Amino acid sequence: MEEEKEYQIEDAEAHSNDKKFMIDAIAHKASWVLAYASDKLLADKELMLKAVKVDGQALYYASQELRNDKEVVLEAVKNKWLIIKYASKSLRSDKDIAMEVLKQNKEARIYLTDEILKDKDIDLILNPPQEESA
Repeated sequence: MEEEKEYQIEDAEAHSNDKKFMIDAIAHKASWVLAYASDKLLADKELMLKAVKVDGQALYYASQELRNDKEVVLEAVKNKWLIIKYASKSLRSDKDIAMEVLKQNKEARIYLTDEILKDKDIDLILNPPQEESA
């Protein structure tokens, strides 16, 4: 069995540009280390994909470019729907992403764009037809 690993802020600061350290910390459920990661690592798609799969909240730390990357955002919202609020506006208009977050929680509608809320499939999720009672 893998031993529980503890990470200190000082370690995260000292390894702010060390991708292997960040991946290891994320694997040990210490994705908070990303708060200390360099801009270069926060723009690293491979690293951020690993992070959002473990903890959707990691999207918060991602570069603007990755907050606009459909693959990264979709993985993040699969893990935690509420993180949609950190996605770019264009991805808050994306049908696949909208369907994923609404499947988890219809309250996600407040983070989606008016345009996507007008989509007939999205509207069906939000306003399912009512069964008529006899």
